Amino acid sequence: MTIAAILSTKGSDVATVPAGAQVRDAVTLLAERRIGAVPVIGEGRIRGIFSERDLVRCVSDHGPEVLDWPVDRVMSSPVETVDSRTPILSALATMTQLRMRHLPVVEEGEIRGIVSIGDLVKYRIERIEAEADALRTYIQTA
Repeated sequence: MTIAAILSTKGSDVATVPAGAQVRDAVTLLAERRIGAVPVIGEGRIRGIFSERDLVRCVSDHGPEVLDWPVDRVMSSPVETVDSRTPILSALATMTQLRMRHLPVVEEGEIRGIVSIGDLVKYRIERIEAEADALRTYIQTA
């Protein structure tokens, strides 16, 4: 299965912030949308990703004044991305190796969605449970 399967149920709506936006605006967006990360867009492409982890690290290092900084000063960059044809297990491996929780889906330079580690794990669990049910049914009817 590929990332396209996740996006087909999750959808492709992605909140973004412009590179020059203040950190406080990005934080407000995270809170309003109840999300953990947001791609940062500049010059028509993803320049980075701003996450809860970035906020915690910066506030810990520099204090609350980071809320007035531009988000591109504290974002994580460069951003690892995938396309919709990427196998789910490959995306999971990438996220595990790079210790990241959000992965933008990009095709032809355009954001087509974003998947979280939770999205991928949920999908894998659902598939494993469906396979187990199918095996139980097969065994019971054989």
